[in-house]
Amino acid sequence: MEATASTNTESVVFDTKAFEKALLAEVKAAGGTKAFYAKHDIIKELLKTTFQALLNAEMEEHLGYEKHASEGHNTGNSRNGKGAKKVRGDFGEVEISTPRDRDGSFEPALIKKRQTSVGNFADKIVSLYARGMTTREIEDHLREMYQIEVSPQFITRATERVQQDIIEWQNRPLDAVYPVVYVDGLMVSVRTGNNAGAVTRKCVHIVLGVGCSGRQEVLGLWIEESEGARFWLKVFNDLKARGVKDILVLCGDGLKGLPDAVESVFPKTDVQLCVVHQIRNATKFVSFKDRKTFCADMRPVYTAPTVEAAEQAFKEFAAKWETRYPMSIASWRANWGGLTTFFRYPVELRKIIYTTNAPSRASMLRCEKTLPTGRSFQTTRQ
Repeated sequence: MEATASTNTESVVFDTKAFEKALLAEVKAAGGTKAFYAKHDIIKELLKTTFQALLNAEMEEHLGYEKHASEGHNTGNSRNGKGAKKVRGDFGEVEISTPRDRDGSFEPALIKKRQTSVGNFADKIVSLYARGMTTREIEDHLREMYQIEVSPQFITRATERVQQDIIEWQNRPLDAVYPVVYVDGLMVSVRTGNNAGAVTRKCVHIVLGVGCSGRQEVLGLWIEESEGARFWLKVFNDLKARGVKDILVLCGDGLKGLPDAVESVFPKTDVQLCVVHQIRNATKFVSFKDRKTFCADMRPVYTAPTVEAAEQAFKEFAAKWETRYPMSIASWRANWGGLTTFFRYPVELRKIIYTTNAPSRASMLRCEKTLPTGRSFQTTRQ
C-alpha cells in the first residue's frame, strides 16, 4: 500500500485524497472490506510503513545522499544493511528494519537504538506495576489486551527506568526549617518471600512537613518491621542529612520511641501527641452506655483555654471516672506532657497541631491512591 505526497518549495504535504483513492482500490481488489480486513491489519501496516519510511529518510539525511546515488562514492561512510527488531505500542507489535551505516555513527531519532516501545506503552507497564500487579500478571494482561508477547525481563527493564527517579526523590534536599511536621502511618499489604510467600500487613510511615510558606510536602516514606527509637532515629537523621536543621513542632500519635528520637536529633523541637488518637485510646475501655457522657466530660480537658484550666478540668474528669475506668485515666496521665504541648502556642496554631488527622488527611488520600490497600506489594520494591 503506497501513499503519495504533493511537494512544493516551502513544505511537503501529505496527499490524503491520493491515499484514500489508493486504499479504495486495494479494498476493491481484495473483494470488499471483509476480505480486506481478514487479510490486512491496516493500523499496523500503516505504522510499519511510516516508521520504515522515516527511518530511511533519517539515514539519507545522515549520509547526505540518496540510496545508490553516485555522490556517495568515497565519502567515508555508507549504508551497511538493516537490523530487524520488534516495536511495541498501544497498536500491538510490528517488526521494522532499522538502517545501519558502516562507521556506526547513525543515531535514529524516531525509534532510538535499543528502543523497543513507542508512545506511552512503557508508562502503562509502570502504572500497572505501581498498582501492585506482578510481572507475570502484567504479561498476561498485555497478552489479553494487545495480543503482545512480552517477557518478564522487558517488564523489569520498563519498571527499572523509574528507579532513578525514586532514588532522586528519596534523597532530594529539603528546607532548613519546617514549622510543623506530622508523622502518620498507612497500612498496606505486602507479599513476602520474593512475591511467593504469604501476604502480611505493614505500615508505611509518612512524614509530612509544612514549610514556612504554608506548603505541605511529603518528606519521605519508610517501611519497617517494628517501630522503636532506633527506627525513628534513622528517620530523623535522614531528614537532617538532607538539609533539615530545625523543626518547631512535631505531631505524632504516640508512636513508640518517637519523642526520644526527636530529642536526640532536634533537641529544641516540641512534640505534640495527637489528641484525637488519645480520645480513641481512652474510650476503647469505656462501655457503650457510658461513652457519650464520658466523652462530654472529657471534652473540657482538651478545649480549655490554658494548660492550668486543662489540669483543673482533668482533675474533675478523673475524680468522676477513674474508679470505673482506671485504664482510660491512666492513659491521659502517662501522656500528659505530650498531649498539652499545643497550649504553649496561639489558639490559631493549636487547631493545626493538636491532631495529625485533619492536616495530613489530603496527603494520606493521595498516598492511598498511589498505594491501593486492596492489592499486595512485592517486598523487592519497598
